[in-house]
Amino acid sequence: MIVDLDRFVAQERPQWLALEEALRLYDQDRLYRPTLRESMRLFELYQRSVADLARLEEASQTELAEQLSAVVGRAYAQIHSSRRKARFRPLHWLLVTLPNTFRRQIRPFELAVLVTLIGCSIGGVLLKLDPSAKSTVLPFGQLMGDPRDRVKQEEKEAIKRHPDSHASFAAQLMTHNTQIAFFALACGMTWGLGTMVLLFYNGVVLGAVSFDYVRAGEAKFLLGWLLPHGVVEIPAILIASQAGLVLASALIGWSSRLRRADRLRAVAPDVLTLAGGAALMLVWAGLIESYISQYHEPVLPYGVKIAFGIAELAMLVCFYALAGRGKKPRGAKRA
Repeated sequence: MIVDLDRFVAQERPQWLALEEALRLYDQDRLYRPTLRESMRLFELYQRSVADLARLEEASQTELAEQLSAVVGRAYAQIHSSRRKARFRPLHWLLVTLPNTFRRQIRPFELAVLVTLIGCSIGGVLLKLDPSAKSTVLPFGQLMGDPRDRVKQEEKEAIKRHPDSHASFAAQLMTHNTQIAFFALACGMTWGLGTMVLLFYNGVVLGAVSFDYVRAGEAKFLLGWLLPHGVVEIPAILIASQAGLVLASALIGWSSRLRRADRLRAVAPDVLTLAGGAALMLVWAGLIESYISQYHEPVLPYGVKIAFGIAELAMLVCFYALAGRGKKPRGAKRA
């Protein structure tokens, strides 16, 4: 029983306010992970507030009890919202966790796209202003010559290309592209500078190659060559870079009160999810590049390849924009 209500409230209110302040940390920073000492402090404040709530209800202090009950309820939800260890469900991860993670971390992806587009623009402008810059800008020897000559050569070799070479070629492509993607991710450890430099350089090369072929009147070949695998391969590298920029953001720690190690631990699931998604996309892109992109007219019409690439792009956009909406990833923390 409360003998002196005013004295009781004056003595206990600081504890209620301390509990509310402790809960505010979780609301303000979704990456917040308390230390053991902070967790124990939260539990102690919760226990004391529960006891005070019972005394207020016993004393028929309805208004005060309702106010404290709301805070106690939030504390109860937070304390009992620890993640359960569940077995990994690949289909759920693919259809729900991956697209939700992508959308939640959309800002780094937008930055990756912007840096790449700037690089593309500069690559095209460099070749327009100075055609001799091709030898400096383009890293591949087969791209140095006249695009028209290469198109004739590729179309001639497409007829002779042996099917048995596809498996080994696909494996080489997957290995090479995965190395690039994960290097872009790892460069996030340079506070994102390495990731952005790599994105910019890839954009310059892509812009220069595109401008060179379009200027030579080989836009149809370019689209038929790049679209089938490029609409998956390029986004995969962008998503891997997105993971790198998420890592960089955790290292920098803008407006976060967490220690660096705690920030990195908090973003690790998102980084791994994005990396896994990029890896799957690169496997698909490697298969398509080996079995479809390398065949040109007269073996495979460019119109068919272009239509296939556009269909792939539409499905990819729909997947990342719509899949998993309204569903929480397993293990998501409740507020």
